[in-house]
Amino acid sequence: MKNKNCQSCGMPLKKDKKGGGTNIDGSKNSLYCSYCYVYGRFQNIDIDTPKKMQAFVKDKLKDLGFPGFIAALITLNIPKLKRWN
Repeated sequence: MKNKNCQSCGMPLKKDKKGGGTNIDGSKNSLYCSYCYVYGRFQNIDIDTPKKMQAFVKDKLKDLGFPGFIAALITLNIPKLKRWN
């Protein structure tokens, strides 16, 4: 089954301009987006907990013009994603 959202940040994979992250061999990875996962490695190594990822994504969403309460709602499921379990 193909994932609809990145299993690290929750971004809809259909919104990823690069079509998803990449494995170590350069092949597409169907779990993670290209912002989170490149050549088999997570990109933001400082974001090592779901709480940090939630804060990061909330800030990005606010920068894109989303109201704070909507950004908070969108990030509620981040701790349930595969990377964090």
